[in-house]
Amino acid sequence: MRKAHIRKWVMSLLMLAMIGTASAQDGEYYTVRDFEVWSAAKLKYKMNKDWSMGLEQQFRFKDNASTIDQYFTEFELKKGFGQHFSAAYGARFIRNNDTEGGKQGYENFFRWNADLGFKHDINRLTLKYRIRYQAKNELSIEDEKDRTIRFMAEVKYNIKNWKLDPQFSSEIFNNFSNDEGFNKLRFTLETDYKIKNIGELGVFYRMEHELIGLYPKTTHIAGFTYQYTLKSKNRSTRND
Repeated sequence: MRKAHIRKWVMSLLMLAMIGTASAQDGEYYTVRDFEVWSAAKLKYKMNKDWSMGLEQQFRFKDNASTIDQYFTEFELKKGFGQHFSAAYGARFIRNNDTEGGKQGYENFFRWNADLGFKHDINRLTLKYRIRYQAKNELSIEDEKDRTIRFMAEVKYNIKNWKLDPQFSSEIFNNFSNDEGFNKLRFTLETDYKIKNIGELGVFYRMEHELIGLYPKTTHIAGFTYQYTLKSKNRSTRND
């Protein structure tokens, strides 16, 4: 009975995520619920215990995963400071598919971000906190940047003799370039599985909810990731 109840609940959740609904006013329709699929391939290079860099290619699909929303290439450089603190810089070139309005098609954007992170362990829990500043602008338009500060908290639980450790994170976005203030919430449940000599496979479920506007949008996202990590041969045993 319990298994049947869980299975019924999961199926109801998936059906809810797949259904896109809209509200209408004066003949105009506004999407208030959508389902997206994000997929990413990452290459990470660990230079030593403190420095690492990464290259990622990601594709995102919207409109119930039927239309490409955007794809981008991102570079990241990260440095650790001891066991708890870290800082990172990221640069992203984005091809965004504009499917609304009179002028539609692909537009080119550039986004960069700077991160500060902190993590610590409590028994089997790993807690992480991150503050990110990011700025994005369309390459054909100068001096028109979208500036956002993001605050994220994440918890990961290490289950004994289990490789699919769950992670849960929440993040809030504060867009101050347009005086929007706190404009979006994001919740993510994910896990990953490491395969020796092959890489790391990850899956996640994410929900994003807009906090402003007459018809705030809620987006359900299924994500799939693959990461392969290279390590410098010059790293000493002390740094491993």
